[in-house]
Amino acid sequence: MSTTHFGFETVDEQEKAQRVRRVFDSVAPKYDLMNDLMSAGLHRLWKAYTVMVADVREGHQVLDIAGGTGDLALAFARKVGTRGCVVHTDINESMLRVGRDRLLDAGVVLPTVVCDAEQLPFPDARFDRVSVAFGLRNMTHKDVALREMNRVLKPGGKLLVLEFSKVAKPLEKAYDWYSFKVLPTLGRWVAGDDASYRYLAESIRMHPDQEALKALMKQTGFGHVDYHNLTGGIVALHVGIKC
Repeated sequence: MSTTHFGFETVDEQEKAQRVRRVFDSVAPKYDLMNDLMSAGLHRLWKAYTVMVADVREGHQVLDIAGGTGDLALAFARKVGTRGCVVHTDINESMLRVGRDRLLDAGVVLPTVVCDAEQLPFPDARFDRVSVAFGLRNMTHKDVALREMNRVLKPGGKLLVLEFSKVAKPLEKAYDWYSFKVLPTLGRWVAGDDASYRYLAESIRMHPDQEALKALMKQTGFGHVDYHNLTGGIVALHVGIKC
């Protein structure tokens, strides 16, 4: 049996997928509220910056992976126009259902697909842009998922990975206190689930840092990779170009 990390625990690979699914089944109803509370609304600025860097244009074909409650999908849909298309995907049906309902409430109807980023059900060179926000760290085989993202991009297409990363050293102690003391407490009070938010803090620590993820993206086929640290490195936006 192959093993991997679920937070700080070492678990069987199949068990991780099941446990991650349970985490997001649990947090889906309060996901957006918790994002606002946890980040003091900063997640909206991080996503707005991602949309700006993506430079999505009218007619573009866009794939939003781990799209969850649909923030990026909605923003992209407003840019591609009637000639373009945004496909909203997530491996977790509960999250996707919340996102679909939000999009419909906003008057936006998008193709919505439950799928695994490690086995994308799309042809080669299908999309101009691929995005994944706060989802890569939950994937068991990040290298496999990144190769799939590269495969479905058109030559010259752009991958945008928005993810928690390694904070600047002066922020480490305060960030650790907030992550392991405040977040689980907030999760218990608001979502009735402290364990899922403890996993969130642990999964961030197990995720590759900025340079390691940049190297992994290059290894999986991206010819040019750069990253932008946001809010002292709490979050980083990695941008990969398929050459």
